Amino acid sequence: MPPLRTALLQSSGRPGSPDENIKVLDEAAGRAAAAGARLLVCPELFLTGYAIGEAVTELAEPADGPGAQAVADLCLRHGIAVHYGYPERAGEAVFNAAQLIGPDGTTLAGYRKTHLFGCFEQQWFTPGEQAVVQTELDGVRIGLLICYDVEFPENVRAHALAGTDLLLVPTALMHPFPFVAESLVPVRAFESQMYIAYVNRIGVEGEFAFTGLSCLAGPDGTVRARAGRGEELVMGEVDPAFLNESRAANPYLTDRRPGLYGSLV
Repeated sequence: MPPLRTALLQSSGRPGSPDENIKVLDEAAGRAAAAGARLLVCPELFLTGYAIGEAVTELAEPADGPGAQAVADLCLRHGIAVHYGYPERAGEAVFNAAQLIGPDGTTLAGYRKTHLFGCFEQQWFTPGEQAVVQTELDGVRIGLLICYDVEFPENVRAHALAGTDLLLVPTALMHPFPFVAESLVPVRAFESQMYIAYVNRIGVEGEFAFTGLSCLAGPDGTVRARAGRGEELVMGEVDPAFLNESRAANPYLTDRRPGLYGSLV
């Protein structure tokens, strides 16, 4: 099975303007596809912006809303899968959500953030209740989390036990927490033996200053692609053959003793 070339779009787009963000995404998808990528991953709430206050509820849309249709169109046009964040409306509830749309324009998976960070998110969003969401792309089993979710080792280990090969984590990581991107994410990839694509926002929105530092971390704990602090499109390979070798050499999952861990829950 050939490696899955994965592109990370580190950008805050145009907060408050879904139409402009679709244009940014369209341009990035074209560049990524031209460079051989089959998957493009975007930051948390990329479709609308993160720190937009009550506009979150005004711009929220259903999973099959106009934003999803626009992303599906550009996926089909460029022949690339796109994973993007957006506020999802379901009845009276609004979720901090992410969706993966395939190269043929079909929706592959949708996820609602389960661990809401701070007063801002807890004010505007309802927490999701499904811990493990997965799909497949080009033979790679892909799992979805969002930002703060990855900081709970239980979440990542649940994905590992379910067979996730590549974990997509759109984020809005802010100061003073750059160590999450620099250290925690590569360690999570190593301890649960998977690839993690962690894709951040940049610049300042409202009271938040985002750190950038998006990365693709490998199962050996090394970073295969790393962005700086500005707007960037970086790429790396998710190699199933290397993943199998790494899991054989680092058998954390098979050496576990679950009977000893009852106190964790």
